[in-house]
Amino acid sequence: MASSTAFETDLLRQTVRAFFRDELTPAKVREYDSARRYPKSVWQRLAELGWLALPVSERYGGVGADVRTSVVMTEELARGFASLAVDWVLVSMGARLIETFGTDEQREALLPALARGELTMAFGMSEPDGGTDVLGLRTRARLHEGHWLIKGQKLYTSLADESEYVIVLCRTDDAEEGKKARGLSLILTPTNQPAMQIRRLHLMGMRAAGTCEVFLDDAQAPATAIVGERGRGFYHLLSTLDNERILAAAISLGIAEGALEEMTRYAKERHAFGRPIGGFQAVQHPIADSATEVKAMRLLVEHAADLQSAGEDCGTESTMAKLFAGEVVNRVTDRGMRILGGYGLVEESPMERHFRDARLQVFSPISNEMARNFLGERMGLPKSY
Repeated sequence: MASSTAFETDLLRQTVRAFFRDELTPAKVREYDSARRYPKSVWQRLAELGWLALPVSERYGGVGADVRTSVVMTEELARGFASLAVDWVLVSMGARLIETFGTDEQREALLPALARGELTMAFGMSEPDGGTDVLGLRTRARLHEGHWLIKGQKLYTSLADESEYVIVLCRTDDAEEGKKARGLSLILTPTNQPAMQIRRLHLMGMRAAGTCEVFLDDAQAPATAIVGERGRGFYHLLSTLDNERILAAAISLGIAEGALEEMTRYAKERHAFGRPIGGFQAVQHPIADSATEVKAMRLLVEHAADLQSAGEDCGTESTMAKLFAGEVVNRVTDRGMRILGGYGLVEESPMERHFRDARLQVFSPISNEMARNFLGERMGLPKSY
């Protein structure tokens, strides 16, 4: 991956902000959020601007940007439209997974098309009976006449109804005693088939991200569709966790930045008792607290990204960033709603959307409780689950 410079990341930041100012305006964001989807033309525009090519290496028509660039991209998308940031992160993670563990044929067939915005893919991980308990999944796959037949159900599979493929985590082999992670595989499963039914879920937040429920009734995938090594799919996913948590924290950072800007602007423009409400301590203090916490959040995220870019272990730092950012974005958006008062409840206010979108960040991609468990173990404490 190419190492980004401060000039390059700053230029990217300004370019994304110009995109939201000139093309994907607040009025359009409200329209798409209310409709619970955005047109494919928006996604194609990201491709035209070269942003879908960022996580793909130059060998496959991409840019090969490092995690610091991905953080800036994610943060700025979330600042303007968090649903779009969620989908960008998902496709980015898919591209990295295919490039790291996929076959040459999978890389050649998928990565250039991902970079050009010609196809997308979703992840089928969570199930109705288990969220964080991924190893308890019930989805099974068996080989039959040169194809995998996959049976099961996936929940919270964002972008599934807009994607050509769902990367399905399923059990292909029996687990070894005491090692439930063994025997799980990642299968690249085409969505265009009757045996896969997809239902859009209506969420309170991230409404346009396209979160879906997926039903697989002997859905077919070629025998060659396994991503990585058969039976090692869960371990392949583990290698992506740090990057996933850093980018999840970047989403929180972007939402919090947007909320902080909105509450500060409102405090300057809204007058009461003959002066701007920002002149009252009861309004100034929560804004100051929010600015302080957002700065601390940024430092944690950037530190974790720097460690990963340098090839160093960042498991603790990426989890801390995800945990802290999820808590902070909820505090910041709550303060913003209090400052805006009744106007914060009006859908015309970006704060209303920021408040809803922030709710997801304390339990996705893992819950903050599980993040605390992980950090406790890293500190030498006994396993708590």
